Amino acid sequence: MNYKVLLAVSVTAVFMTYCTGYNGPEWQPAENTLFTVWGEKIDPSGPWNEYPRPGLVRKEWMSLNGLWDYAICGKDTSRPAPEGKILVPYPVESALSGVKRRMTDSLALWYSRNFRLPTDWAGKQITLNFEASDWETTVWIDDNFAVNHRGGYDPFSCNITPYLSDSRKHSIVVRVTDPTDKGRQPRGKQVSEPEGIWYTPSTGIWQSVWLEPTGSSWIGDLKIIPDVDNSTLTVKVNEERCQGPDGCPPVDMASSLAEVTVSFDGAMIATISGEAGKPLIIGIPDPHLWSPDDPNLYDLKIRLITGGNVTDEASSYAGMRKISLGVTADGFTRLMLNNGFIWQNGPLDQGFWPDGIYTPPSDEAMKSDIETLKKMGFNMMRKHVKVENRRFYYHTDRIGMLVWQDMPSGDDYIWGDKPDIVKSAADSTQFMTELTRMIETKFNYPSIIMWVIYNEGWGQYNTPGITKYVAACDPSRLVNSASGWTDRGTGNVRDVHNYPDPVAPAAEKARATVLGEFGGLGLPVQGHTWEQKNWGYQKMSDSTDLFIRYSQFYSVVRNLVATKGLSASVYTQTTDVETETNGLLTYDRKVDKMGYDNVRKAMNPGK
Repeated sequence: MNYKVLLAVSVTAVFMTYCTGYNGPEWQPAENTLFTVWGEKIDPSGPWNEYPRPGLVRKEWMSLNGLWDYAICGKDTSRPAPEGKILVPYPVESALSGVKRRMTDSLALWYSRNFRLPTDWAGKQITLNFEASDWETTVWIDDNFAVNHRGGYDPFSCNITPYLSDSRKHSIVVRVTDPTDKGRQPRGKQVSEPEGIWYTPSTGIWQSVWLEPTGSSWIGDLKIIPDVDNSTLTVKVNEERCQGPDGCPPVDMASSLAEVTVSFDGAMIATISGEAGKPLIIGIPDPHLWSPDDPNLYDLKIRLITGGNVTDEASSYAGMRKISLGVTADGFTRLMLNNGFIWQNGPLDQGFWPDGIYTPPSDEAMKSDIETLKKMGFNMMRKHVKVENRRFYYHTDRIGMLVWQDMPSGDDYIWGDKPDIVKSAADSTQFMTELTRMIETKFNYPSIIMWVIYNEGWGQYNTPGITKYVAACDPSRLVNSASGWTDRGTGNVRDVHNYPDPVAPAAEKARATVLGEFGGLGLPVQGHTWEQKNWGYQKMSDSTDLFIRYSQFYSVVRNLVATKGLSASVYTQTTDVETETNGLLTYDRKVDKMGYDNVRKAMNPGK
């Protein structure tokens, strides 16, 4: 369907000034209070040029990141003329987009650009991939409707081959609307009027966009399950095939074969083949286990064979690790990694940036946060009500950082001991769709060891039922039903929040006990704050005062681990975020407030 007939044609006067032709400069970052060192050196010709999906890598691909035309108009209007350039994949509210304009639920954001396919892609199926776009995204290729997607955090794709014209130059048009906090969809900390613990929203394309060629049958995705106890690795290769009569070469209708080769440190371990879509169980003798101290990873090569011909090839990787509950010699039920207890200690990691908002300035910047936390002595992070791009988890896998992955929150709050909220059927369906997609698209990353469904009663509904659903979707990980406040006795952990001082919940037999949030010691650093007015849960006078109090907190935490059975602790937080100044780093990442050596020694005096 043509976008010109899909949408109404009226344009209200309030939007007319934004729907005219574009005569401005190509791109420059918008004025902003703070920039990171990576944001200061952005190359608009090729931002985020790393391959976006490291868990399923093909050799041929084309990035569509870079400068696009954009326009903002009322959401009931037809496609406007471009009003300027926007740098993809940075959200329109960010300085790095070059736009830095706030959207509302009455507006639509339009993107457009042209692209040419390489000549050697002729005759192949072309898939368009979006790593994430917030929130409802509609795409046209050469004026033909291609796909509509609802969700702010999950990757989505579309085989665009049937929509390509005969021209060598092709067009892509994208329309995005986002209700932010005027809707009930999962949105995390995004609000239209940021203050306190609520931050600037991100609208539109905020992760990479790219194209890939394949044959008429190809690897859709993988499901990788390690079994440490039985020294096996199960790999399921899911196949996709060209659908419809147009543009689809003949495909042998017999089942395709999937072939998986496993290697470690360059030495081949095993090769196995079997029917695509069915589990392939591979023996891993004397497995090299994955852990934060020793993040061993196995390399995988996957081939799809259809009608006797190799129709697709890709590479991947896997980590042999096990997360479970167990009872230690002191009688406490604990979180166990590879059948042994380690104290999981990490920060609350919100993933906001002063110049990119939801989008890190670069892959290097994103990786730097993880590396800095590792140097500080942390072995875990709680990724707080935000889902990152898949390269983030690739880095936590390789660096060795355990991840508790939150589901982004939305909807209403439960205060105190009130019962779970009641969601409408439509809101429940959307929540479950996005929850399922989070699990499916992040399933293979060994660093993720726990799914956190709800945070502090926010959007909490049908807690026992949703907990059972998540556990059934992924029996290989633990489930945290509710981090803080509203416990229903479900899931694998009892999780409490307390500010500022650390505490431990009473030990339980069936669940491990964890401290899901504490700390929040605030120290603004002049010249590195989002605003002059800022706050922390407890104000510190200087870095020395901060270090003393931080050391005292962690002395208490270590005692709680040793004597009360506490399995894990989460300190608030990695960086300052907007008006919050309780980060270990400033918001622009330019100041390490205590020094990573001091942080490490405060948490682990013997190391």
